[in-house]
Amino acid sequence: MATDKPSSKGQAWFCTTGLPSDVVIEVDDMAFHLHKFPLMSRSRKLHQLITDQENNPSNSRLQKLGEDEDDNDEHRSEIVEEEGLEYCSIILPDFPGGSDTFEIAAKFCYGVKIELTTLNVAPLRCAAEFLEMTDEYSEDNLISRTERFLSQSVLKSLKDSIKTLKSCKMIMPQAEKLGIVNRCLESVAKRASTTDPSLFGWPVNEPASASQTDSGTGRRRTSNTWFDELGDLGLPLFKRLISALRARDHTSPDLIEGCLIAYAQRYIPGISRSNWKQSSSTSLPPSQDEQRELLETIISNLPHEKRLASSTSAIKFLFGLLRTANILNIAETYRDALEKKIGSQLEQATLDDLLIPSYSYLNETLYDVDCVERILGYFLDELEISMTRNEDEQDNENITPSELMLVGKLIDGYLSEIASDANLKQDKFYKFAITLPHQARLYDDGLYRAVDVYLKAHPWLSEAEREKISGVMDCEKLTLEACTHAAQNERLPLRAIVQVLFFEQLQLRHAIVEISPARGGGRLRNGGSREENEVRNVTWRETVRENEVMRVDMDSMRTRVQELERECSTMKKAIEKIPEGGSGKRSFARKFGCKFKTQVCDSHQSTAVDTRKAKNGRHRGQ
Repeated sequence: MATDKPSSKGQAWFCTTGLPSDVVIEVDDMAFHLHKFPLMSRSRKLHQLITDQENNPSNSRLQKLGEDEDDNDEHRSEIVEEEGLEYCSIILPDFPGGSDTFEIAAKFCYGVKIELTTLNVAPLRCAAEFLEMTDEYSEDNLISRTERFLSQSVLKSLKDSIKTLKSCKMIMPQAEKLGIVNRCLESVAKRASTTDPSLFGWPVNEPASASQTDSGTGRRRTSNTWFDELGDLGLPLFKRLISALRARDHTSPDLIEGCLIAYAQRYIPGISRSNWKQSSSTSLPPSQDEQRELLETIISNLPHEKRLASSTSAIKFLFGLLRTANILNIAETYRDALEKKIGSQLEQATLDDLLIPSYSYLNETLYDVDCVERILGYFLDELEISMTRNEDEQDNENITPSELMLVGKLIDGYLSEIASDANLKQDKFYKFAITLPHQARLYDDGLYRAVDVYLKAHPWLSEAEREKISGVMDCEKLTLEACTHAAQNERLPLRAIVQVLFFEQLQLRHAIVEISPARGGGRLRNGGSREENEVRNVTWRETVRENEVMRVDMDSMRTRVQELERECSTMKKAIEKIPEGGSGKRSFARKFGCKFKTQVCDSHQSTAVDTRKAKNGRHRGQ
C-alpha cells in the first residue's frame, strides 16, 4: 500500500496488490484507489453504495481510470470504458475522523493488522458505525473490536479515558450519539473520586519549584500526572468533566480545585509562566473573551470548603486569578466569590501575594488597598463563624488563634509597605490598621513600624492627625527594643513619646521583679556541694549587676520624663499668659512650629490605657 500526491487533485492513496483498482472513495482531499471485494465483505454501507451504482448506472458516478473529472459538475454520472477498465467513484462527505481514520478502516477491510490506541479508538468506533461494520454482517468486525478496546483498556484507566475524551472533539455529534463521551466522563469521575488527593502531586500539594529538570535538555518538567492531560480538553468538555466530578458524593474538594488549577495554568497567561511558554509555541493565545469565559468557569467551580492541607502554591494561584480578573474586568459576582475564597485561607498567603497593583484609574494608590481590605473582611467573617462553631460544636478544624496571629503579622507587613505611598489617605490607613481584633497581635512592633513609615512619608500631617495615626498602636504591647526606638523618634507626637516612656519604665520594673525572685533574691541557700555554692555565687553576682544596670536605665528614663514634663509645664504657663486671640499666641505657635492643646502634655492623666480601651470598645461594638 502506498500514497501518492498528484499536482492537481490533492492526495491519492493506492493499494498496491498488483490488481487494478475498481473503486475510488474520496474522503476530504484524499482519493483512495481500492478494490470492491474487501470493502464489500466488511462494510454493509459500502456494499450497498457499490451495488446501487452497479445496478443503476444512471445514478452513479463512473469514470474511466485516469480521466480528469469536471469539477463544475460533481453530480454528473456516466460509464466510460477504456481498455475494458472502469471504476466506481464514491464520495463520503463529513466522514467521522477524516481521511486518516478511513485509511485505518480500509486496512482493516484488507485484513491488515491495525493498532488501536486511546487516540484513534473513538474515531474508528464512529467510522465503523458509519460504515455499518457489525458482527451480524461480518464476524469479529470493527465495531466489536473497538468496543472491546474501549471497555477493557480505555475505560479502566484514568489517563487513557481523558486521552480518548480529548479525541472526541472532532467527532462530537457521532461520539455523543454512541455514548463514548459520557462513558469516558463517568470513568474519569469514578476513578478520580476514589484516588487519594495526596498522590496527585503538583499542582495540588507540591510547590512549583518542585518540578524536576530533564537531565538531557536542562528544561524543567512537571510531574507526570493525569492533570497534564486535562489541558488538551476543550472548555465545553472540561465543564462537563467538572460537573461529573461534583456530582459524585465522595469527590474531594481538593481534587476539583486541582483540576481547575491545572486547566487554568494551561490557558490563562501569567498564572503559570512556565506552562504558558510551553503551550504558546503550538497554539495561539486565547482572546480576552475566551479568557474571561474560562476565568468565570474556574471561579464559579472553586470549592467553598477550605483545603485539607496547607498549600502556598494554591493560594498563589488564587491571587494570580484575582490579578487576571482585575485586568479582564470580570463581573463583580465572580470577583467577590474569588476574594471570599482567598479570605477563607488568608493565613497561607505571603506579603508578595497581597501586593496587588491598582489597575483602576479611580484609585490613587499604587496598590489595590480596597481589595485587600475586602479580603481581610472575609477572613474576619470566617473567624467569627469558626468561633461560633467552636463554642457550639467544639470544632477545631476552622481558623485557630495561631492562624489569626499569622494574619496579624501579614497585615502589619502589608501596612508597612503601603504606608510609604504618599497618596494613601490617613483615614484609610487608620481604618485598615484597627480592623484586626486585639488578640491578633502579641506585640505591636510591626504596627509601630507601619506608623513610623507612614509618618515619615506624610510629614505635612498636623499634631492632631499624627496623634490619631499613632493611636492605632498600643504602647503597652511594644517590646523594650521598640520602646527604645520610639522614645527617640522625633516623628511621633509628644503624647505618644510620653506614653512610650511610661510603659518602658513599667516593663523594666516588672522585669526586675520577675528576675530577682527567680534567682533567689540575692540570698544564698545553705548546704549543697562546693560546686553548687560557687554556681549560686556567680548567679547572684550576675543578678546584682543586671539589677544595677536596670536601675540606671530606669533613673535615666525617669530623668527624661521629668524633663519633658517640666518643658510641657513651661509651655503651658507661657500659653496661658498670652491673651486669647492675640497676636502673641500666633507668634508663639510660629516660633515653636506646633499647635498644642493645654492637656496634650499632661503625662499624669491616664490617657494611654483609657484611649486604647475606648477605641477597642468602639471597634467591637461596630
